[in-house]
Amino acid sequence: MEIKEQRTEEKIILRAEGRIDTNTSMMFQQQVLTAFQKSRFIEIDLEGVDYISSAGLRALLVGAKTAQARDSQTVLTKVHPQVMEVFSMTGFDKVLTFA
Repeated sequence: MEIKEQRTEEKIILRAEGRIDTNTSMMFQQQVLTAFQKSRFIEIDLEGVDYISSAGLRALLVGAKTAQARDSQTVLTKVHPQVMEVFSMTGFDKVLTFA
């Protein structure tokens, strides 16, 4: 997994590529949490992610709860259809914000 960070004046965009699974979810989670130290608005571009495990879902949930606690916002964009199906099956499509 690789995550590229792009900063704009109003947000940080994290572009993830690869699988978000047990082996990569902690790194992913740490990058999301670190981004919240720099900005109140985080966009997570998942176009390059075609698989997410329960560990990856947990990492996203931690990010969403951190955003809520800091009165910040996180939004997921360009979600691969297979990954969106996982979000829908687990109910995460009701918990997370998508654009």
